[in-house]
Amino acid sequence: MNASAPFSSFSSIVVFDVETTGLDSRFDTIIEFGGIKVTGESGNPTVSEEADLLIRLPEGKTLGSNITQLTGITPAMLSEHGVAPQLAAETIAGRFLGPHTLLVAYNAQFDLCFLYRFLKRYGREGSLRGIKMLDALTVYKDRRPYPHKLCNAIESYRLSGQNSHRALDDAKATWELLGAMHEECADLERYVNLFGHHPRYGISGPRISSITYRAQEYSAGKKLYLLH
Repeated sequence: MNASAPFSSFSSIVVFDVETTGLDSRFDTIIEFGGIKVTGESGNPTVSEEADLLIRLPEGKTLGSNITQLTGITPAMLSEHGVAPQLAAETIAGRFLGPHTLLVAYNAQFDLCFLYRFLKRYGREGSLRGIKMLDALTVYKDRRPYPHKLCNAIESYRLSGQNSHRALDDAKATWELLGAMHEECADLERYVNLFGHHPRYGISGPRISSITYRAQEYSAGKKLYLLH
């Protein structure tokens, strides 16, 4: 993707993914953060930062066997190779979040709710203030019919990346998907701070104050940014 388009107003694009102990950001926590920071000096996209952080469990937290089965991450891996949660929060905030950054994730509502609560727990939530956000899943739902998992998007666009349920792999696959969707239709900027949700199930997790939420069917009849 030419980094000068479609996101010329941003100094960097950060594509990230998290793996967690469960589905509820109020009670569960991040066990892995994967992110790439893309900058575009002279119009050439360059990965300037990359992180693949296993994060140790806070005291009293456990990792269910279902999460290990899904991700391959074990309690022993977190204990032996994980960084302290405070250090992880400082690394994410210091290396990946800053002014004029666009944060991108696939199913961003989930990842952003976890990221906010994680950073808040360690006093770094202010690093998210003013940052713009893009949900690649919302864009994909406007492009292709159901099903809409990341693996479906990878297959549909015949991408080389993989949906391994490991954070860095999924972040890299999302960046590749973003490029493919931009080549298909150059309207990605219209989705910045616009998240779709299924009209029957509503918004998952708390609302993010800077985000506009709109009901989005599985089979789009009209681009979400054209709905009022």
